[in-house]
Amino acid sequence: MSSIQESLRIVPDFPEPGIDFYDIAPLLADHSLFSQAVSGLVTDVAQPTHVAGFDARGFLLATPVAQELGVGMVMLRKPGKLPGETERIAYDLEYGQNELEIQSDLIGEGDRVLLVDDVIATGGTACAGIELVRRAGAEVIGFHALIDIVHLLGSERIKQLGVPVHALVEVGVEHE
Repeated sequence: MSSIQESLRIVPDFPEPGIDFYDIAPLLADHSLFSQAVSGLVTDVAQPTHVAGFDARGFLLATPVAQELGVGMVMLRKPGKLPGETERIAYDLEYGQNELEIQSDLIGEGDRVLLVDDVIATGGTACAGIELVRRAGAEVIGFHALIDIVHLLGSERIKQLGVPVHALVEVGVEHE
């Protein structure tokens, strides 16, 4: 999927000095590339009941993935953004600390959840999302992302939790 990779813009020193930001806006603006990305994100999925998307760019991918799979979508959001009862977890970021919430009553025992986000970096957000879904009693059946920044080892952290990882584009790795 080299055309997907070519559509990604790298913005140095954003949002903090020393961080390379992977801008997916050009991909989202191109109907054909966006469709290719969604098609790629729905592969290798074993009968989910829900897709969970991460605030905020993960929502843009998780929603069409859920539609394509014929299942519902739940949101993993920054604190204070979801009404009703929520479960919250604190976690470390590549450049700081944050918290993540999920509405407690939307998934539970017997549910099989595919997590979707735009980028896997250090894996902090991903691991927090996995923990929240598991606390709700649901099973995490996979983590799918547009981009895996391989040298930051986030995908390895996810795999250590027993969750399969699928990324459409790997960056920061030498290909022979």
